Amino acid sequence: MTAEATLDTAELRELIADVLEVDGESITPEIDFVRDLGVDSLLAMELAVTLERQYQVKIESHEIGEVRTLSDISALLLRKLGTSAA
Repeated sequence: MTAEATLDTAELRELIADVLEVDGESITPEIDFVRDLGVDSLLAMELAVTLERQYQVKIESHEIGEVRTLSDISALLLRKLGTSAA
């Protein structure tokens, strides 16, 4: 994915849902992964690795620890990709 690319939120939602083993419909912009879905640090790292592979970016452990919602992940990826919201 290049810096000119945009982020497909539906694709991102499904990718996250696959990693977290939940229904994609449950991944809303405001749902808190930790509080609402019980994501722990190990699962967060698994998500980070999946996002790194999919979007060809490097996500530091402290960065993935700071994201708690779909909106947070989207903003992080857009920052990494150097793009603005689609």
